Amino acid sequence: MSVTTITSNPADYYHVWDQLSDADRDVVNRVRAFTTDHALPVVGEAWERADFPYELIPELRKVGIVGTAIKGYGAPGLTRLQAGLVAMELSRCDGSLNTFNAVHSGLAMGSINILGSDEQKERWLPKMANLDLLGAFALTEPDHGSDTVALETSARIEGDEVILNGAKKWIGLGHVADLVIVWARREDTGKVAAFVVEKDPETGNYPEGYEAEAITGKIAKRGIQQAEITLTDVRVPLANALAEAVGFRSVSRVLNTTRATVAWEALGHAQAAYDIAVQYTQERAQFGKPIASYQLVQRQLALMLADLTAMQLMCFRSAQLQDAGELSNDQASLLKMFCSDKGRDICRQSRDLLGGNGLLLENQVARHLTDMEVVHTYEGTDFIQSLIVGREITGINAIS
Repeated sequence: MSVTTITSNPADYYHVWDQLSDADRDVVNRVRAFTTDHALPVVGEAWERADFPYELIPELRKVGIVGTAIKGYGAPGLTRLQAGLVAMELSRCDGSLNTFNAVHSGLAMGSINILGSDEQKERWLPKMANLDLLGAFALTEPDHGSDTVALETSARIEGDEVILNGAKKWIGLGHVADLVIVWARREDTGKVAAFVVEKDPETGNYPEGYEAEAITGKIAKRGIQQAEITLTDVRVPLANALAEAVGFRSVSRVLNTTRATVAWEALGHAQAAYDIAVQYTQERAQFGKPIASYQLVQRQLALMLADLTAMQLMCFRSAQLQDAGELSNDQASLLKMFCSDKGRDICRQSRDLLGGNGLLLENQVARHLTDMEVVHTYEGTDFIQSLIVGREITGINAIS
């Protein structure tokens, strides 16, 4: 892999880049080299094909980012700032590529690392860190998006087995992953727990009763497939119940570590869209001169830069708080709310500046714009995050 050395960020108006350590810059350089040399040439075709470019896995393995902030078990043990930079750089190339890593490293590996026993961690994490096993995280249900408390998937304990029944939707890699972390409500306790459903290593088949089909017809995140899953009397060993997964607080422990990273994804999309707009407006000539010379275009670029700068400052400061163990759930909600909203605006404005050419995959911005529609929705919509922050401001719960 050739190494693209990044010495500065031209859109870093307040010199946040200067605060990075050499180790931080090394992470960015490695990811940027991977995306530039290997990913960017194929992500457009993957978008058209509506499936992940699995041929990238051997090169992704070499980058040293799988498992992100997990320490040990072959994972790199990145800081939260570095994990954010990874998400930013992957998303700056392609949102689907970032989703692949976020699902596998953040949600699947993260669940096992946070909630698994020592034996469970040793059993699964080393192979996942090497991408020998792919993981998925099955929480969302067809009738319950933001309302995860109403989860209906059931788990019945019979001897040393668990029998799972229910349905899941929008599960990234849920039809191809080697192990899927299924969240279900135990019939004996009424509490939510997590169970690892594994493929048979010999046959490559899921247990009987596990049916997963890729969702088609998407307009965004087309470079990775999500699955709709049906669980009909699926039997898994009781030993596959994550040891510390007891109740919805367990779900929150996982999601609170990944929600801030979603804001970094929004930053990556916004950074890419802004850079595309700046370059295009200086090259595109209309009425005898570059469109960048017109006042309305310059004002739009200035407003985009202002929002981008605010996103950068919030993401970097939140990562510092998270590394210090001081980032609250409410602060993470404010971060996700603001960055997903402003990131979508910047991508929309960039597409507008490119005119009809902004609709072409070759100009990249259309992918970032449609992917930001997804970022605006998942891991808590803009509206739900605003109500969490509003509850903190007023002391009044307006969610229900």
